[in-house]
Amino acid sequence: MWKITLQAFGFLLLAWFFGNFVLGWFQQNNVKPQTQHSERPSPDSQDQSCFCQLTGVLDDCFCDVESIDVFNNFKIYPRIKKLTERDYFRYYRVNLKRPCPFWPDDGHCSIKDCHVEPCPESKIPVGIKSGNYNKYAQAANTMSDMTDCEQAQELGAINSTLSNQSKKAFADWARHDDAQDHFCELDDETSPDAEYVDLLLNPERFTGYKGPSAWRVWNSIYEENCFKPRSVYRPLNPLAPSRGEIEGEGFYNWLEGLCLEKRVFYRLISGLHSSINIHLCAEYLLDEGWGRSVWGPNVQEFRQRFDTAETKGEGTRRLKNLYFLYLIELRALYKVAPYFERAFINLYTGNTQEDSATKDLLLQFFNEIKAFPMHFDEKSMFAGHKMEAKTLKEEFRLHFKNISRIMDCVGCSKCRLWGKLQTQGLGTALKILFSEREIQNLPEHSPSKGFQLTRQEIVALLNGFGRLSTSIHQLHNFRLLLKENR
Repeated sequence: MWKITLQAFGFLLLAWFFGNFVLGWFQQNNVKPQTQHSERPSPDSQDQSCFCQLTGVLDDCFCDVESIDVFNNFKIYPRIKKLTERDYFRYYRVNLKRPCPFWPDDGHCSIKDCHVEPCPESKIPVGIKSGNYNKYAQAANTMSDMTDCEQAQELGAINSTLSNQSKKAFADWARHDDAQDHFCELDDETSPDAEYVDLLLNPERFTGYKGPSAWRVWNSIYEENCFKPRSVYRPLNPLAPSRGEIEGEGFYNWLEGLCLEKRVFYRLISGLHSSINIHLCAEYLLDEGWGRSVWGPNVQEFRQRFDTAETKGEGTRRLKNLYFLYLIELRALYKVAPYFERAFINLYTGNTQEDSATKDLLLQFFNEIKAFPMHFDEKSMFAGHKMEAKTLKEEFRLHFKNISRIMDCVGCSKCRLWGKLQTQGLGTALKILFSEREIQNLPEHSPSKGFQLTRQEIVALLNGFGRLSTSIHQLHNFRLLLKENR
């Protein structure tokens, strides 16, 4: 009897020691045992709810989120950031005084951070301000004894050593530009209201501009230009208040009923909106005291726009559309690389050393893009019956052109600046994708009348893609911030 009792006591003592050991191990390693019926998610899962479903292959293409993250953050972002800091890409000529063509102008934002500071004439590189705005070939350095105006009239920043045939081709450009299938409403760079803006001194960030004016712009874009079926009543605009209709991921079943081209159009606009929202969250006005504004990341604002719970599951779709837009513009840059690789193309500012370094950086950038193995295949678009495809393509182009005109209705000047630049950048990317034959037939040693880009389009294309690259890089930063805020 005593023997059995001692054995039982020894067993209980051994179980007590073992239980304390296991509990101590969990505490030491910060491991919390989970019960099967736990009602509250862990803080870690709450903090990462913006990203937990942002993984895997994207719709309508064969590329995954993780591959884009690595490629962009380590290969592309450092190069595009350096490239857009060069003189050729930092000065953008834009008309911020064009009236809104769709509704009465409700006045410009009076918040001081909405203001855009135009670049003084003395700061503009001579090769940019003396050109005829649309061209970018090298000017003759031997013409230093002529005034800027004389140079512009004589050659418009065109190398004086070019042949007569090449000069005639340059002269034909202006006439051809009018007939080109532009996807954007281009500003008239010769207008007295057009001014050069230094993009580095006027960064995109949250200025405080919001409310009915901002809502009306995005509502017009989504409701009137995104091929929304009449059977769908809920507003597509993420800023619109809920009306009790189907919400969350289930709402987007209507997209599956659209043809690929219209589905792509919606995803491009949604991706652009997501990218802009990320910029505003990353550069948020945190403090405005003592005449000095403090800008930085706003995690709560980011959660409100992209958190799975806050957006009823729509946040992940918005972020995936950003990645989709990134692939579209990446593909356009891949396709247009031969255009810039021609020896006579020089991004002219008037500084020979600067221009040579900029061209080298651009070619290195294109080499990285060529190495990416999972490019979007645009050949599946507009591939049906010839006449139907042509009609759909024209509808696609006109809808996007209309969106570029809506940018003149943005009340905040800084928001208008970056809205116009990014829509023009995307419009230029679409123009490139739909000009494959013209690009393939480019002459090696002379300009082409079949396809060309204005300097305004080039600056918008690179800076617009730079904004997308920055957005994906900032997503990585928000992941880290969400972990720190546990």
